[in-house]
Amino acid sequence: MPAQPPRRPAAVRDQAHGLRQLFAGREPRFVPLVHNPQVSGTGVVMERLCAAFADLGLRTLVVDAADSASPPHELASVDLAACIEPLSDQVSYLAARGLAMQYLDSRATLTGFLDALRTAAPVADVVLLHAGALDLRRMFAGRTPRPVLLAGSRADSLTHAYTSMKLLSQRLGALAYDLVVAGDVTERRAVRMGDRLAECADHFLGAALRQVAVVDPTAPAHSPLTADLSRLAADLVAALPGAAPANALAELPAYPAMQASQRRPASVGRMN
Repeated sequence: MPAQPPRRPAAVRDQAHGLRQLFAGREPRFVPLVHNPQVSGTGVVMERLCAAFADLGLRTLVVDAADSASPPHELASVDLAACIEPLSDQVSYLAARGLAMQYLDSRATLTGFLDALRTAAPVADVVLLHAGALDLRRMFAGRTPRPVLLAGSRADSLTHAYTSMKLLSQRLGALAYDLVVAGDVTERRAVRMGDRLAECADHFLGAALRQVAVVDPTAPAHSPLTADLSRLAADLVAALPGAAPANALAELPAYPAMQASQRRPASVGRMN
């Protein structure tokens, strides 16, 4: 009987094994999703991001504090944890329109809201916080988050995304962003949108766009995750402060083709 070739150790089943280990026992990490009133289908974007985090073995609390969200439960100011609605084993939800203002302090910041969420959801690995840029800059005062911007099929949605980026970069010093394009948009068009936003960010703000992903709100609810959204989620949580040392990123794939390119479009100044 011929000798059997030596067996290679079994590969890690998926790229997120290290991330799941690193998140074990840690406090929740906040992912700000910047509200864009020119974008429809934001609910699907949040659902898809939750699915991407769940694919990494992470539990997510979705906090919808945008102007378009539902108002909080009347008991939210008394028992915030009791108002969190479990949607599945890995996703829970909190309607929070206007709720953050109950935590306004003497410095006009809303940082107490993040502390309250951390206490109310101790089992959450990620808190996906959907809110407008004005509220986010008060919530994250003294911190440097990595916001996720939204854009859609309408041209003015990209203008609004840039306006939000400008506010957060100037008020919080946030210089790294991601972009999710919500709509029936081709990969080529999404890349062009990312190029345009990236160039304005670099030219006027010194900011950078790390990842671009597309979410089609018309796709079936149980559609498989797209590669670009999975990469965005993995790159996002790995880059959060305290989430992982640099060598833990070795399992993550290289940046995708969807990443914003370095071309300088002629329209670079039109969003300023």
